[in-house]
Amino acid sequence: MKRLRALALGCWLAFAAAGAAQASSGGFCDRTHDLSAAEQDRLLRFAAVLREELGGSADSVTLVSRSGLDLSRFHIRYSHAALAWRSEQGVWAARQLYYSCDERRPRIYDQGLAGFAMGTDDPALGYLSIVKLPPQAVLALRPALLDSSRALHLLGAQYSANAYAYGLRYQNCNQWLVEMLAAGWGDLADGADLRERAQAWLRTADYAPQPVEVGSRFLMLASHFVPLLHLDDHPDADRAALRLQISLPSTLEEFVRARFPQSERVEVCHDDKQIVIHRGWTPVADGCVPADGDRVVSLSD
Repeated sequence: MKRLRALALGCWLAFAAAGAAQASSGGFCDRTHDLSAAEQDRLLRFAAVLREELGGSADSVTLVSRSGLDLSRFHIRYSHAALAWRSEQGVWAARQLYYSCDERRPRIYDQGLAGFAMGTDDPALGYLSIVKLPPQAVLALRPALLDSSRALHLLGAQYSANAYAYGLRYQNCNQWLVEMLAAGWGDLADGADLRERAQAWLRTADYAPQPVEVGSRFLMLASHFVPLLHLDDHPDADRAALRLQISLPSTLEEFVRARFPQSERVEVCHDDKQIVIHRGWTPVADGCVPADGDRVVSLSD
């Protein structure tokens, strides 16, 4: 089984993936990974745990994030977030922005939970984060999320993996998602200027992404070689300090938790031997090592 990377360029793409060595976005879009039968089975069982966690919830909209490219050098575990929603027939899908390699533009896409869970770059070690929203958050968000016109008006024309969190020139997948939160929780009406109004609402709501410490001018130069990376939308002071404000899943989770403290978080991870289900806002240990109280599902059965 092959997994095409068109859906999983990720929102952080290349800073940690030697992106400067790839002269075009096609270098990423053309990458595939042949999954062995054992890897397929492991990832499908991993996806089944995600489905079980969502199925046991009364919520109909949930924030879900997954690991993708290895960004551990930046202390980043999750690169890509989506809003999982349940249809009236009880079927869950992950609504998200992705970059379409064939069309060379961003799109909005509803992906099945199995496909979302299998979008990780490493089939031997993967992480999922689930933030279950309280009823009042879902009630305000769901109409906006399922409004195709508002979803598309929030879609930026130009994709940038490292888009400036407060900018309108570019957009990455997590930025689309947080602007959708603004449209729902701010009760923003549809319109061509919806992105601008969503950004204004986020500022008043104290949305403040933690700056990413790039730590290397060489990595900053990647934007000159990789079309899906840009720096011209970031403030001069941020570029000089090698600190970029980018919307990431961790920032989205912090924003949700601050606004709705009743939200609950579940982290699910797997290695080649087991799946670990860890509840609470503290992160599961690196390497998917279970702690006391964690549920462990053996993959050797």
